[in-house]
Amino acid sequence: MNSINYQNKKIIPSKVVCIGRNYVDHIEELGNETPTSMVIFNKPNSAISNRLKFFSEDTRYESEICFLIQNKKIVAVGFGLDLTQANLQNQLKQKSLPWERAKSFNGSAVLSDFVQLIDDISTISLELFINNELKQVGHYDLMIYKPHQMIEEIESFMSFEDGDIVMSGTPKGVGAYKIGDIFEGKIYLKNKLILTTKWTVE
Repeated sequence: MNSINYQNKKIIPSKVVCIGRNYVDHIEELGNETPTSMVIFNKPNSAISNRLKFFSEDTRYESEICFLIQNKKIVAVGFGLDLTQANLQNQLKQKSLPWERAKSFNGSAVLSDFVQLIDDISTISLELFINNELKQVGHYDLMIYKPHQMIEEIESFMSFEDGDIVMSGTPKGVGAYKIGDIFEGKIYLKNKLILTTKWTVE
Protein backbone atom coordinates (compact mmCIF):
# COMPACT_ATOMS: atom_id res chain seq x y z
CA MET A 1 0.00 0.00 0.00
CA ASN A 2 1.22 3.50 -0.84
CA SER A 3 1.70 6.03 1.94
CA ILE A 4 2.26 9.73 2.66
CA ASN A 5 4.40 11.28 5.40
CA TYR A 6 2.93 13.33 8.24
CA GLN A 7 4.75 14.23 11.46
CA ASN A 8 7.48 11.67 10.73
CA LYS A 9 4.89 8.93 10.40
CA LYS A 10 3.73 7.00 7.37
CA ILE A 11 0.00 7.36 6.76
CA ILE A 12 -1.81 5.04 4.33
CA PRO A 13 -4.79 6.76 2.67
CA SER A 14 -7.57 4.46 1.53
CA LYS A 15 -8.36 6.95 -1.24
CA VAL A 16 -7.79 10.42 -2.63
CA VAL A 17 -11.02 12.38 -3.12
CA CYS A 18 -10.65 14.98 -5.87
CA ILE A 19 -12.69 18.12 -6.46
CA GLY A 20 -12.93 19.00 -10.15
CA ARG A 21 -13.57 22.39 -11.74
CA ASN A 22 -13.17 24.34 -8.51
CA TYR A 23 -11.48 27.43 -9.96
CA VAL A 24 -13.34 29.60 -12.48
CA ASP A 25 -10.18 30.60 -14.35
CA HIS A 26 -9.26 26.93 -14.86
CA ILE A 27 -12.75 26.12 -16.12
CA GLU A 28 -12.43 28.93 -18.65
CA GLU A 29 -8.95 27.96 -19.84
CA LEU A 30 -10.18 24.44 -20.72
CA GLY A 31 -13.48 25.64 -22.17
CA ASN A 32 -15.54 23.58 -19.73
CA GLU A 33 -19.00 24.36 -18.44
CA THR A 34 -19.24 25.73 -14.91
CA PRO A 35 -20.82 22.92 -12.85
CA THR A 36 -24.08 23.47 -11.01
CA SER A 37 -22.92 21.14 -8.22
CA MET A 38 -19.59 19.93 -6.88
CA VAL A 39 -17.62 17.63 -9.23
CA ILE A 40 -16.12 14.76 -7.22
CA PHE A 41 -14.08 11.76 -8.30
CA ASN A 42 -11.69 9.35 -6.58
CA LYS A 43 -8.16 8.15 -7.07
CA PRO A 44 -7.34 4.81 -5.39
CA ASN A 45 -4.40 4.18 -3.10
CA SER A 46 -2.53 2.72 -6.08
CA ALA A 47 -2.49 6.18 -7.70
CA ILE A 48 -0.45 7.71 -4.84
CA SER A 49 3.24 8.39 -5.42
CA ASN A 50 6.02 10.62 -4.15
CA ARG A 51 7.74 10.48 -7.55
CA LEU A 52 6.79 12.42 -10.67
CA LYS A 53 6.97 10.28 -13.78
CA PHE A 54 6.55 11.05 -17.47
CA PHE A 55 3.66 9.06 -18.93
CA SER A 56 2.90 10.58 -22.34
CA GLU A 57 3.08 13.84 -24.25
CA ASP A 58 -0.59 14.56 -23.55
CA THR A 59 -0.34 13.97 -19.79
CA ARG A 60 -0.77 17.32 -18.02
CA TYR A 61 0.00 18.47 -14.50
CA GLU A 62 -2.60 20.08 -12.24
CA SER A 63 -1.22 21.44 -8.95
CA GLU A 64 -3.54 21.32 -5.94
CA ILE A 65 -3.76 22.17 -2.26
CA CYS A 66 -4.32 18.83 -0.55
CA PHE A 67 -5.86 18.16 2.85
CA LEU A 68 -5.27 15.23 5.19
CA ILE A 69 -8.38 13.97 6.99
CA GLN A 70 -8.40 12.49 10.49
CA ASN A 71 -11.48 12.08 12.68
CA LYS A 72 -13.50 13.57 9.81
CA LYS A 73 -11.57 16.84 10.08
CA ILE A 74 -8.80 18.56 8.14
CA VAL A 75 -5.62 18.27 10.20
CA ALA A 76 -2.82 18.89 7.72
CA VAL A 77 -1.99 20.25 4.29
CA GLY A 78 0.22 19.07 1.47
CA PHE A 79 1.05 19.92 -2.13
CA GLY A 80 -0.21 17.57 -4.82
CA LEU A 81 -0.19 17.03 -8.55
CA ASP A 82 -3.28 15.55 -10.17
CA LEU A 83 -1.92 14.05 -13.39
CA THR A 84 -4.39 13.78 -16.25
CA GLN A 85 -4.17 12.06 -19.62
CA ALA A 86 -5.89 14.93 -21.40
CA ASN A 87 -6.69 13.43 -24.80
CA LEU A 88 -8.12 10.30 -23.22
CA GLN A 89 -10.18 12.34 -20.79
CA ASN A 90 -11.65 14.40 -23.64
CA GLN A 91 -12.59 11.23 -25.51
CA LEU A 92 -14.28 9.82 -22.41
CA LYS A 93 -16.17 13.06 -21.75
CA GLN A 94 -17.43 13.16 -25.34
CA LYS A 95 -18.92 9.70 -24.82
CA SER A 96 -20.28 10.60 -21.34
CA LEU A 97 -18.06 7.90 -19.82
CA PRO A 98 -16.26 7.98 -16.42
CA TRP A 99 -12.82 9.60 -16.17
CA GLU A 100 -10.96 6.94 -14.18
CA ARG A 101 -8.77 5.72 -17.06
CA ALA A 102 -7.52 9.28 -17.57
CA LYS A 103 -7.38 10.38 -13.94
CA SER A 104 -6.83 7.40 -11.64
CA PHE A 105 -3.95 5.48 -13.19
CA ASN A 106 -0.99 4.34 -11.09
CA GLY A 107 1.21 7.30 -10.13
CA SER A 108 -1.38 9.94 -11.01
CA ALA A 109 -1.61 11.43 -7.48
CA VAL A 110 1.84 12.84 -6.72
CA LEU A 111 1.93 14.03 -3.11
CA SER A 112 4.38 15.90 -0.89
CA ASP A 113 4.84 15.40 2.82
CA PHE A 114 2.05 16.93 4.92
CA VAL A 115 2.34 19.60 7.62
CA GLN A 116 -0.06 20.40 10.44
CA LEU A 117 -2.57 23.20 9.90
CA ILE A 118 -2.49 25.61 12.83
CA ASP A 119 -3.54 28.93 11.27
CA ASP A 120 -6.73 30.17 9.62
CA ILE A 121 -7.31 27.99 6.57
CA SER A 122 -8.87 30.91 4.71
CA THR A 123 -5.38 32.37 4.20
CA ILE A 124 -4.03 29.31 2.38
CA SER A 125 -2.43 29.62 -1.07
CA LEU A 126 -0.36 27.65 -3.56
CA GLU A 127 2.41 28.31 -6.09
CA LEU A 128 3.89 25.96 -8.68
CA PHE A 129 7.19 26.64 -10.41
CA ILE A 130 8.52 24.53 -13.30
CA ASN A 131 12.18 25.05 -14.15
CA ASN A 132 12.08 28.19 -11.94
CA GLU A 133 9.17 29.70 -13.89
CA LEU A 134 5.93 30.44 -12.03
CA LYS A 135 3.16 28.41 -13.68
CA GLN A 136 0.23 28.29 -11.26
CA VAL A 137 -1.09 30.39 -8.39
CA GLY A 138 -4.18 29.50 -6.38
CA HIS A 139 -5.68 30.50 -3.07
CA TYR A 140 -8.72 30.06 -0.88
CA ASP A 141 -10.57 33.11 -2.20
CA LEU A 142 -10.49 31.74 -5.77
CA MET A 143 -12.07 28.40 -4.85
CA ILE A 144 -15.72 28.01 -5.84
CA TYR A 145 -16.20 25.49 -3.03
CA LYS A 146 -14.30 26.06 0.20
CA PRO A 147 -12.69 23.20 2.17
CA HIS A 148 -15.48 22.91 4.76
CA GLN A 149 -18.02 22.65 1.91
CA MET A 150 -15.96 19.90 0.29
CA ILE A 151 -15.93 17.85 3.49
CA GLU A 152 -19.66 18.30 4.04
CA GLU A 153 -20.58 17.33 0.48
CA ILE A 154 -18.28 14.30 0.36
CA GLU A 155 -19.63 13.02 3.68
CA SER A 156 -23.18 13.30 2.38
CA PHE A 157 -22.63 10.11 0.36
CA MET A 158 -19.19 8.65 1.17
CA SER A 159 -17.29 7.96 4.40
CA PHE A 160 -13.80 9.20 5.16
CA GLU A 161 -11.22 6.86 6.62
CA ASP A 162 -8.44 8.33 8.74
CA GLY A 163 -5.58 9.26 6.43
CA ASP A 164 -7.70 10.00 3.37
CA ILE A 165 -6.69 12.95 1.20
CA VAL A 166 -8.82 15.64 -0.42
CA MET A 167 -7.38 17.33 -3.51
CA SER A 168 -9.15 20.68 -3.72
CA GLY A 169 -8.90 21.52 -7.42
CA THR A 170 -6.42 23.29 -9.66
CA PRO A 171 -6.12 26.94 -10.74
CA LYS A 172 -5.34 28.01 -14.30
CA GLY A 173 -1.96 27.25 -15.84
CA VAL A 174 -2.11 23.47 -16.36
CA GLY A 175 0.02 22.00 -19.10
CA ALA A 176 2.21 19.20 -20.38
CA TYR A 177 5.67 18.38 -19.04
CA LYS A 178 8.75 16.38 -20.01
CA ILE A 179 11.50 14.24 -18.54
CA GLY A 180 14.02 16.33 -16.60
CA ASP A 181 11.63 19.16 -15.75
CA ILE A 182 12.03 20.41 -12.18
CA PHE A 183 8.80 21.05 -10.28
CA GLU A 184 8.74 23.10 -7.09
CA GLY A 185 5.51 23.42 -5.13
CA LYS A 186 4.89 25.87 -2.30
CA ILE A 187 2.08 26.27 0.24
CA TYR A 188 1.55 29.48 2.21
CA LEU A 189 -0.55 30.45 5.24
CA LYS A 190 -0.90 34.16 6.02
CA ASN A 191 1.69 34.73 3.27
CA LYS A 192 4.18 32.63 5.26
CA LEU A 193 5.79 29.68 3.49
CA ILE A 194 4.89 26.52 5.43
CA LEU A 195 5.75 23.82 2.90
CA THR A 196 7.96 23.43 -0.12
CA THR A 197 8.54 20.32 -2.20
CA LYS A 198 10.53 19.46 -5.32
CA TRP A 199 10.32 16.74 -7.95
CA THR A 200 12.44 16.06 -11.02
CA VAL A 201 10.44 14.31 -13.74
CA GLU A 202 11.68 10.77 -14.29
